[in-house]
Order: sequence, then structure tokens, then C-alpha cells
Amino acid sequence: MQRLLRCARWDADAVRDDIRAYAVEHLGTDGGVLIVETGFVKKDRASAGVQRQYTGTAGRIENSQVGVLLAYATNRGRTPIDRRLYLPEHSWSADAQRRHAAGIPDEMQFQTKPRPAWEMTAATLDAGVQAPWVTGDEAYGQDPQLRAVVVHGSSRRSCVDVHRAIRVLGVL
Repeated sequence: MQRLLRCARWDADAVRDDIRAYAVEHLGTDGGVLIVETGFVKKDRASAGVQRQYTGTAGRIENSQVGVLLAYATNRGRTPIDRRLYLPEHSWSADAQRRHAAGIPDEMQFQTKPRPAWEMTAATLDAGVQAPWVTGDEAYGQDPQLRAVVVHGSSRRSCVDVHRAIRVLGVL
């Protein structure tokens, strides 16, 4: 399976679009979007994005990859509908040789974790997913661009954790 995923020529974004459409069709349109960060503990240093970093999966700093995921959830079930690899700034983004060896495209650059979350959320909503709610933790809730994407032009409810120093205006 790993060889198929790595070597076969396929369009990962087209597969993502098919999975998203399938999820909404089979789980129903009353669902919401969950912004989830997850870590994949690794023993090697060659896998894309691996470095010693905090991962909630292990509950401590480990050698790991971190992914920012979007999941769609209803009372019938839940499934991931989008994904982005977090590429650490100093150990990966600035090391062209390491990036090339891991197969990371040149156009993939460092982004803070909230950036791919709001890009994926905007793309999901733009694709017509009628998510009446979106949720995420403080790492994402503190980002004003993500909060703007979630509430812009809609009656969508959101529940994103924010630091107590952040002033948020909204209606419950």
C-alpha cells in the first residue's frame, strides 16, 4: 500500500474532493467541520516534516510529523475530508536538500498551523459543504483570519477556543 501511495500517479486533491462529496452524501448535510491537529510519532528523520516537536498524540515532545486535518462530523459518523502536512520552519523549510530527498515540492513553504486550517475551511465551504458549525481549539481560535472565514456571510455557528486576552464580538 505504501508503494502504491508513493509511486502511483494520482491527483490527491481530486481524491480529497471525491471523499468530501462522498462524506456529505452519506453522512448527511447537518454536519459540521472539526479542525484537528494530530501527530504521527516517527523513529526516522527522513520522513517529510519530521522533527522533535510537541504532539498531542504522545502528550509530549517526540520525533514526529504533525498534520492539520479537517473532519466532517454528523450524528451518523465522522471522517477526515482534508489534510495538510505541517512543515517546520527552520529544520525543513530552509533545507532544500532535505526537502528534495523527502519529495517535498518547492512550492510548499512554511505556514503557521492556522493558515492551512483556514485555507482548507474556506475551500470546503466554497465547495458547497453546508456546515452549520465549525470548531477548533485555541491554537486555531486565536487566528483572526480563521475566525473570519468561519463566520463570514453566514449564520454558521462556531466554537473555537480563544485566549482570554482576545476580544471576540458575536452572538450566541
